[in-house]
Amino acid sequence: MFNIVLVEPEIPANTGNIARSCLATGARLHLVKPLGFSLDDRQLKRAGLDYWKDVQVSVWDSLDAMFDSTDSEQMHRFFLTTKCERPYYEQRFEQNDWLVFGRETKGLPEPLLAANRERLLTIPMTSQTRSLNLAVAVGVVLFEAMRQVRTAPTEHV
Repeated sequence: MFNIVLVEPEIPANTGNIARSCLATGARLHLVKPLGFSLDDRQLKRAGLDYWKDVQVSVWDSLDAMFDSTDSEQMHRFFLTTKCERPYYEQRFEQNDWLVFGRETKGLPEPLLAANRERLLTIPMTSQTRSLNLAVAVGVVLFEAMRQVRTAPTEHV
């Protein structure tokens, strides 16, 4: 239903938890190298429980490689960052949208953000917090996207 992209994820437990959320929602998980862990990592599998084998996972050598392979879906990519003002819930999501998240310590690369200003989304929070845990952030946005798609009005002929 949706595509979750983790660009250079660093913490295996976050990725394992995100994988579990992807399986629960039918989302595809895309991991962009370099990864801060091995896909055989014990912590990754522990967080993903025994679900890991059932998750639809694609591993990409680079963000450019992923973009080149999925170019036809470019208009449905959204980039989550703390460096914009547009709340994620103001976006009308559609099935197969791509939700792109950066690594835990640095977020998405600045050139990527600059090139996609009109597709940046944020999760509003108080100024007392710099960011949310990556697994929490993915869950917040993914489940809102699912809610929108499932409650979208349908056309009657």
